[in-house]
Order: sequence, then structure tokens, then C-alpha cells
Amino acid sequence: MDIKQIQDLIRFVAKSGVNEVSIEQNEFKITIKTNQAPTYVNANVPTEAIQYVAPAPAAPAAIAPAAETSAPVAAAAPAADTSKYITIKSPMIGTFYRSAGPDKPLFVNVGDEIKTGDVLCIIEAMKLFNEIESEVSGKIVKVLVDNASPVEYDQPLFLVEPA
Repeated sequence: MDIKQIQDLIRFVAKSGVNEVSIEQNEFKITIKTNQAPTYVNANVPTEAIQYVAPAPAAPAAIAPAAETSAPVAAAAPAADTSKYITIKSPMIGTFYRSAGPDKPLFVNVGDEIKTGDVLCIIEAMKLFNEIESEVSGKIVKVLVDNASPVEYDQPLFLVEPA
């Protein structure tokens, strides 16, 4: 199994909602896990063993009647308008890093001007460090993920005001 097939498998696991996938072949074994509650289903194939772990079904939501209050309810503050910003999303599952090392400077900070091709962060997946480059030019408005946090496929990482 080559790196491209492994990356495709990671993307599939992220999109499918599967909790865990394990594949064992002659001299190769890979296990991909997510943070969902497991439900186990096993399947045995002669040349390889594949274990499928489906997500646990969600409990039905209880609907309670609204409680009446005599005090007036304050209007909620309007949400910030993010429609004018471009969201840069994670292309893979892994661990998000804002710098190349603990003693290295951050790739980008809020307020930094970026251009297409600039490295924004690193995502570590299976001991491979992947530099994530910007596909847009503009200004970093917000960093949406904490350093050294796990990220999912297609998870928003940055908000960028286009140039």
C-alpha cells in the first residue's frame, strides 16, 4: 500500500463516519481511529482481515416545552459577519502545528498578509509532516485551531480576508 492509497483511506474514514478501520496484509498493518463512540462489526477475508467500526447511533433529542418567564429576555448580540471571509480547511486528518518546531517562529499570525503558496501550518499524519500552503491571497483574520490539536478532514483552520 503506497502513501496515496493511505491518504485516500484516511479521507474515506473521515467522510464516512466510521470510527476505526484496521487492515492487515502479509507484512503490512494499518489502523485508523477517530474520536467517536465505537460499535463493532467484524469481517474476515482470506487474504486480509478488515475490521469495520461504525459510529454509535445518536440518542433521540428530547423536546421540552419552553419555560415561561416574567422577566424580558435581552436580545442576543449579533453574530460576527464571516460571509466576506474565505475559510481555509484541512485537507487531511492529523495534528495541526502552527510552526515547524517548538523553538521556531509561527508560520502566520492574525493580521499577517499572505499570498498563494505561502505555508500556513503543518499537519502531521502518520509521522509525515505535510506543509499546508495557501491557495488564496489576503490577510489572516482568525486562527480557528489551537496548536498541537487534532484536526479532521475539511475542518476549518483559518479565516482569510481576500486581497
